[in-house]
Amino acid sequence: MKHLQFLLFLLPLTLFAQTSIEGTVFEKTIDNKNIPLAGATIYWKNTTVGTVTDFDGNFSIPYSTNFKTMIISYIGYKTNTIQTTSTEKRNYYLTPSSELNEVKLETRKKTASVSYLSAVYVNNVDSAELLKAACCNLAESFETNPSIDVNFADAVSGTKQIKMLGLTSPYLLITTENIPSIRGAAQAYGMSFIPGTWVESIQVTKGAGSVSNGFESIAGQINAELKKPLNDDDFFFNAYTSLDGRSELNTHINTKVSDKWDTGLYIHGNLRDKKFDNNNDNFLDAPLANQINIMNRWQYIDPEKGTIAFINFRYLNDDKQSGELNFDPKKDKLTNNFWGAEINTDRLEVSANLGFVNPDIPYQKLSVQVALSHHKQDSYFGLNSYDITHQSMYSNVVYSSIISDSRHQIKTGASFTYDDYNEQVNTENIGRIERSLGGFFEYAFDNLEAITLTAGIRLDHHNLLGTFVTPRFHMRYAPWEKSAFRMSFGRGKRSANIFTENQKMFATSRKINILNNNGTIYGLNPEIAWNYGLSFLQGFNLFGRKADVTIDFFRTDFKNQVVVDWETPTEINFYNLEGDSFANSFQVELNYSISKNIELRMAYKNYNVKTDYKSGTKEKPLLPKNRFFTNISYDTNVKENGAHWKFDATYNYLSKQRFPSNLNSPIEYQAGEYSPTLSTLNAQATKIFSPKFEMYAGGENITNVKQKNPVISADAPFGAYFDSTYVYGPIFGASYYVGLRYKLNKN
Repeated sequence: MKHLQFLLFLLPLTLFAQTSIEGTVFEKTIDNKNIPLAGATIYWKNTTVGTVTDFDGNFSIPYSTNFKTMIISYIGYKTNTIQTTSTEKRNYYLTPSSELNEVKLETRKKTASVSYLSAVYVNNVDSAELLKAACCNLAESFETNPSIDVNFADAVSGTKQIKMLGLTSPYLLITTENIPSIRGAAQAYGMSFIPGTWVESIQVTKGAGSVSNGFESIAGQINAELKKPLNDDDFFFNAYTSLDGRSELNTHINTKVSDKWDTGLYIHGNLRDKKFDNNNDNFLDAPLANQINIMNRWQYIDPEKGTIAFINFRYLNDDKQSGELNFDPKKDKLTNNFWGAEINTDRLEVSANLGFVNPDIPYQKLSVQVALSHHKQDSYFGLNSYDITHQSMYSNVVYSSIISDSRHQIKTGASFTYDDYNEQVNTENIGRIERSLGGFFEYAFDNLEAITLTAGIRLDHHNLLGTFVTPRFHMRYAPWEKSAFRMSFGRGKRSANIFTENQKMFATSRKINILNNNGTIYGLNPEIAWNYGLSFLQGFNLFGRKADVTIDFFRTDFKNQVVVDWETPTEINFYNLEGDSFANSFQVELNYSISKNIELRMAYKNYNVKTDYKSGTKEKPLLPKNRFFTNISYDTNVKENGAHWKFDATYNYLSKQRFPSNLNSPIEYQAGEYSPTLSTLNAQATKIFSPKFEMYAGGENITNVKQKNPVISADAPFGAYFDSTYVYGPIFGASYYVGLRYKLNKN
């Protein structure tokens, strides 16, 4: 109720009116043809007030009598600086930069940055940042991002798991172009189902997200923007191979069908068919695997009607095999001859993202999102079997406009989700259907100087979770130049898919217990948590070069949580939280341009994550309390579009991590209380021969860190103490890779 009162308190702000300046930006050509420039940037000098042009080059920017100098810029054009006090609508012209040899580049565009203007804490990662590492799939796209922790989920599947704010990926909303994509049955392995070459950019939101994206997000959101057929290369080819036996091929073929339609065919395949056992425990260090992933993407643009649309058709088949070296699935499947596992996944997706902008009133926008998916996984782990079929539908309609003037923006809409789960857990069949219908309203305010805020609320009715309200709030305050102080809070609610989210438990001999057994999903209650965040961003000059530092603190308080209790070595217990559970995350990050060719990023992160288990209050297992991160990039950049080199190196230090208690195990199967500390170093060199062709080579875990005995009871895999989940670091050791990229464009 307090949050509703706060939103009502904001409404009087809409009574204040304000003048705006409208205009159109054109390219100035020799033949005097007016070519509108879409996406040009307009802002008032020495302020944070700005906007961009629409499809037809039109814009509307707030005006105050304190504003004197308007700046209009666009990549490839000379910046236009205009002294104006007139509010009359007029045309503005930009001239192409024809004398590039006279332009001296003193800095490079940041490949990862946090906006000074947004009320929401969002880290924007572009495609250049993704190329700093091999980046074979989305899960591996965060090696150079200190906000995301990446580690192997277990010693069998080879799957990398991400964490943010001390919480695992189920507590994040992971979307593709703002459509939830990695959830439900795809939660465990879905990050590896999005190839890195398909990704154009990534937005990482810390803390409570927008109410327009649903009610499930608790710790934040990761949104991946895919390559657009209109802007992507006509032909792109990427080949990759590594010493750990992994090979990949990626091909993009984009074609213009008509003036308004473009289409792209994206094909990804990866294969690992070599067996490795570098630690001599008789278990594969990395699974045998093969994946075929195909997407047909259509893009439609009609500038006259203000319409844009993306339609995607996608099919994926992914097979993994792991276990003992001598395991043969044809003879040994679900027997105790040799321990082995197979995970076979088929997934079909159809999605559409439609946007409409009123050509006469550009601030009126309507977007419609629809997604359908069919996900089928058949798998077994030793003598345990787990199959799941998940059919999902998602739809979302969002309308955006302003109230009175552009200082007051609103967003409202409705969403509907449908999920049909059918799970086979050993001999038990479990099925359920989830349906939710909700509406939301979000208000954004910008006073044109120092304060920006976004306040939203949504009301949902869920057939299993009931009817509930989700408030979210974000505020930015800029006390002085190049600064941004942010605060946020928000509530999230979700149903825990305990089997698919914790599939690594099947690669153990643990007995699965569900306690309480009085809730609506698996006998458990839904998870509810509040997230609170504070951050401060400050830009400054250091020795004449640009730098910025970010300090942030986030806390997640669970009002209810499905506790995943690994503290008994022969059991895994699920039960509703009785007591407290929280996650505190503190991070300091420095970005510094050492020179025009060298970029440095350093970060320190501290976690304090504790839960009241039935056996007492304990730290979250397998989570380093302290982490130090350093990334340095060097680009020779001798001449634009000419041959040059790029070098990148990333260093990580992880403090000790608590193991789940196994003091009751025989001494030969005890892992101890904490893991040792570890340091890893990744590096990559890229030779760019021309805009069309480049080659790269690199190494992961060059320090050759290898966890000893990652599989407990590897000598007796069908015994009572077998466990492959005590993984705190690399298993394979050092790995090196090479690859090439080739692109071709008609123009």
